[in-house]
Amino acid sequence: MNFSKFEVPYHIDPEYQKRVAYFSMEFAIHQPLKIYSGGLGFLSGSHLRSAYELRQNLIGIGILWKYGYYDQARNQDQTLMVQWNEKVYNFLEDTGVKFKIDIHDHPVWVKAYYLNPETFKSAPLFLLSTDLPENDYVSQTICHRLYDANVATKVAQFILLGVGGAKLIDELNFHPDVYHLNEAHGFSSAFYLYRKFGDVEDVRKRLVFTTHTPEEAGNEKHDIYLCEKMGYFCGTPLDEVRKLTRMEDDQFNHSLGALRMARLANGVSQLHGEVSRRMWNKFDGISEIKAITNAQNWHYWADKQLYRFLESHDDDGFADRKWYLKKRAMDLVADQTGKLFKPEILTIVWARRFASYKRAELLTRDEQRFEKLMTNKRYPVQMIWAGKPYPVDYPAISDFNNLINLSKKYNNMAVCVGYELALSKRLKQAADVWLNNPRVPREASGTSGMTAAMNGAVNFSTNDGWICEFINHGNNGFVVPMVDYDKMTVHEQDEYDLEKLYEILENQILPMYYENQQVWRQIVKNGMRDVRWQFDSNRMAKEYYDIMYK
Repeated sequence: MNFSKFEVPYHIDPEYQKRVAYFSMEFAIHQPLKIYSGGLGFLSGSHLRSAYELRQNLIGIGILWKYGYYDQARNQDQTLMVQWNEKVYNFLEDTGVKFKIDIHDHPVWVKAYYLNPETFKSAPLFLLSTDLPENDYVSQTICHRLYDANVATKVAQFILLGVGGAKLIDELNFHPDVYHLNEAHGFSSAFYLYRKFGDVEDVRKRLVFTTHTPEEAGNEKHDIYLCEKMGYFCGTPLDEVRKLTRMEDDQFNHSLGALRMARLANGVSQLHGEVSRRMWNKFDGISEIKAITNAQNWHYWADKQLYRFLESHDDDGFADRKWYLKKRAMDLVADQTGKLFKPEILTIVWARRFASYKRAELLTRDEQRFEKLMTNKRYPVQMIWAGKPYPVDYPAISDFNNLINLSKKYNNMAVCVGYELALSKRLKQAADVWLNNPRVPREASGTSGMTAAMNGAVNFSTNDGWICEFINHGNNGFVVPMVDYDKMTVHEQDEYDLEKLYEILENQILPMYYENQQVWRQIVKNGMRDVRWQFDSNRMAKEYYDIMYK
C-alpha cells in the first residue's frame, strides 16, 4: 500500500467528507491490540468503529505501546502483581514511513504502523513507535509504557503523540480540515501547526478539543521550563508561548492551553459540559465548551441474540439466553478464582478502572450490612469485582488487595484480574446488576454501564455522568436520589450514598428480582431499548461531525 498520498480506503459518505485526524493516547479497538488502560480507550475504540460504520473521512493517531498499559496478574497470595510483557502484533502493517522529531534537543526517529480498517472494522489507525535500533535506549523507552510514571518520559510521550502525529499527517499528505484532540495529551500538535502556518488563527480554525476531566486539579500540568527544554513547543520562544496560551506561572496546564488555542471544545456528558463551563469560565480566552455525551459501539458490544428475543417478544428465549450468558461468564470467573457461581442467583458486578473517586469498595465499608447482604438466605447474591488500578496508584492497589482478601471469607464473592475488552464483555453478560458508585460529580461520563445494558444488565448507580441522561428510576435502572453534594463533606457524601445504595438494594432490587421476575425483566428490556439508540456511538460520531467539525 502506498502511504505517500493517504486516502481513507473506502467510499466516504457525502455527509462526512471533512477530513479529520483524531488524536488519542489510547485506543481499545479489539482485545488482541493492548494499547489502552480504560474508559478513554474504550471510548476512542468505539468512536473509530462508528466512524468506519458511518463511512466517515477520519483517521486515528495513537502510539504503539510496546508493553501496553501493563498485564494484571497475581502474587502467590492472590494479590495484585504488575507485569510488563512485550507485545508483538502480526496484523499491523509497517508503513515504511519513518521521520525524525526533536525531543530534548535530540533527534528521535519515529516509525508509523497501520491498522487496516478491515482487520477489526474500524477507521484507519496509525500508531507511532520510537522503539527502533536507530534510537538510543532512552528514546526507545518513550513508547514502552502507557502513562509512564516518570515525568520527563510522560512529556516525551505527549510530544510523540502531538508533534509526531502532526508530522506523520504531513508525511501522509492527508491534509486534515480538523485536528481533534481526545484529551490534551496531543496538545503539542498545536505548536507544530503554529510553526507550520505561522498564525494562531490558522491553528485555531483547525483544532477542536474534548476534555474528559471534571476537576481542574485532575488535568495534567508540567513545569513549563521542562516542557520548553524537551521541545514541547517546537522552538516557539517561551514569551510567545505565554502570549499564545496566556499562562503566567511556571506550571503548564495542557488542558487550559488546549481550551485557549482550540476553536471549540466539548465535555463528554450534558452534566460534564455544565461542570466544565463552570470550572473553566474563570479563565479568560477559552473556547466555547459544548457537550457531546459519550457512547459505545452497539454492533461491537451488544449481545445480538438477546436483542432478537427482545424484539420478537420471546420471554422464554430471552431468559434462556441471559442464563446461558451468565453461565459462560461464570465459568471464566471460576477458572480464575476457583469460585463457581450459579446463574439463577442475582449477580452484582463492579468492574472498571480502580480510582479512589469510583469507590470500588464502598459497599464493604459497612461491615455488618455487607455481611448481612452476603449471607442473605432469602435473597442470595453473588458479587464480582474487576478492574486495573494505575500501576503506581498505591491507595487503589490497596483497595484491590483488600477486596481480594475479603473475598477469601465469602464463597459468593470473587475478584478477577486482566480486565480488558474481552473480560469486560463477559462480566457485563454475567451481571444482573451493574453497580456504579462514583462520587458525584467526579465521573465526566463513564460508559461501562452502557455496554452492560446492551448485555441485559440493569444499571444501579449514583447520579453522575451519562446516568443523568439515562436512568428513569424503577423503569430502566436504579439511581441514588440527588442531594446538594456541594454542601456535604466527602465523608458525609460517602455516608449518604452508602445508606441509599443499601436501601435501594435491600428494599427494591432484591425483592423485585426474586418475587417479581416479570417486572424485573421489563426493567432489563427497557434499559436495553433506551441504551441502543441514545448511547450507540454512531449517534456520537455523527454529533462530532454536526457540532464540532463544522
